[in-house]
Amino acid sequence: MSFGEVLLWGLLKFAAIVLGFVMVVATLLTLLERKQSAYLQNRVGPNRAFLFGKKFPLSAFIGQILADAVKMLVKEDFDPPRANTWLHRLAPALPLFAALMVWMVIPFGPGPKPGTEGEHWFQIANLDVGILWVLAISSIGVYGATLGAWASNSAFSLLGGLRTAAQMISYEVTIGLNMVGLFMIFGSLKLNDIVWGQGELLWGWLPKWGIVVQPLGFVLFVAAAVAEIKRAPFDLPEDESVLAGGYSTEYSAMRFALFALGEFIGIVIMSALASVLFLGGWQIPWVATPLLADGSIDYGWLTVMQVGAMVIKTMFMVFLLQQIRWTFPRFRYDQLMRLGWVYMLPLSIANLAITALVMFLLR
Repeated sequence: MSFGEVLLWGLLKFAAIVLGFVMVVATLLTLLERKQSAYLQNRVGPNRAFLFGKKFPLSAFIGQILADAVKMLVKEDFDPPRANTWLHRLAPALPLFAALMVWMVIPFGPGPKPGTEGEHWFQIANLDVGILWVLAISSIGVYGATLGAWASNSAFSLLGGLRTAAQMISYEVTIGLNMVGLFMIFGSLKLNDIVWGQGELLWGWLPKWGIVVQPLGFVLFVAAAVAEIKRAPFDLPEDESVLAGGYSTEYSAMRFALFALGEFIGIVIMSALASVLFLGGWQIPWVATPLLADGSIDYGWLTVMQVGAMVIKTMFMVFLLQQIRWTFPRFRYDQLMRLGWVYMLPLSIANLAITALVMFLLR
């Protein structure tokens, strides 16, 4: 294909994946999080913003989301008196930009089998270093929180920004180390290749999913992912009991909404990554992807089911991350850092060493 056709297909896939799925889920999470927490705490939750009256209960979901959006659009915005105005305004866009760019390499459906050529219809870009793209781009998000905190010229914001930087750097190490074991097992940094590798069966019956070959890695990855996206019980950068609102204290209206939307997109990102790396991605257990004589994929109804499997696994992980938020109490900041460096990091290194030893013995 020509460069123009490649660019057009890339834009269409970006619109379908990011705008058609990610943004919709992130928007729904602004309401579903409150409904889920209300269910866990045995209370009603938001139930007043009906769009078509109480005769249509489901309209409360649409009405509440619209009410939230209108509130953010019409709410008064301001710049703190002694803030760095332009940096203060720029900062909220960085986490959102990083969160959207990560989706460039996450596959939502089957791509060409490793070793063959073909179009990646369900992946925007199949980079050779796909997972390194995820780690590199997601790291930009910390600049937004830290820059916004410093530019606000507020003690609460600055402390929240410093906590954000320390926390994200600390737990990115654990996330990266627990990915390395999967790279070693499946022999590739491409997410599409890793998903194909998980389509194999161990001993003829057990799916070779990441959670099967790296169970400890999955637990550590999920725990580190919660800290990476600053969600309770690891939401110390936004600790309202200590820091008022943390790095976003001096933000309101749509600038605050950009920070919040970036956080919700982060939940979907980590859920999709966990699905791709540990839950088989678009693979359906014990169902082989049909191939044509030339080795290309025979797209059909099974492909639709595989995309649906990826979406279901992602939504399950979203539910799990939300459940963790409303189940465990908040850590102290020293406990958070000790957990990362004293316990999770050594466990990650030990898991990596054991993986290398087992692979050496089984070669």
